[in-house]
Amino acid sequence: MLEEEAREAEREKMQYLEENCTALFIPGSMQDLQELCCKLHKQIDLVDEERYNMEVKVAKSNKVDDLKLKIQYLNGRFKKPVLKKVRMSADAMLAGLLGSKHKVSMDLRASLKQVKKEVKDEVGAWVKKIEDKTGMGGRKKMFDTEA
Repeated sequence: MLEEEAREAEREKMQYLEENCTALFIPGSMQDLQELCCKLHKQIDLVDEERYNMEVKVAKSNKVDDLKLKIQYLNGRFKKPVLKKVRMSADAMLAGLLGSKHKVSMDLRASLKQVKKEVKDEVGAWVKKIEDKTGMGGRKKMFDTEA
């Protein structure tokens, strides 16, 4: 079984070499040799460019994996505490934020507009309306008292 895998790997290697590496033809003239060298240099540049791009991708992937591991480590290490509701006045909140050096009092009620309540005698108003609607100028009272 190992021998078959080795043979298969050798066949794949030979097939790759046949596709990508052509048979070397050494021309006799200097001009032909220079053209061959230029062609080989272009192929080398392409291969180097692909290799560099692959290295950059691998480095970026490794960096992302490292950052993911750090995040998982930190998430497991620090647990968020359950927060409790705290009732606090505005003055206490400012004192907590600014510290004891600054004394600022914030009276929110002082900035509110003062509104005076008007006491209306609503009972008298509706009674007068009813008396006006009855007509007869208050004669209805005479009939109500007799009954």
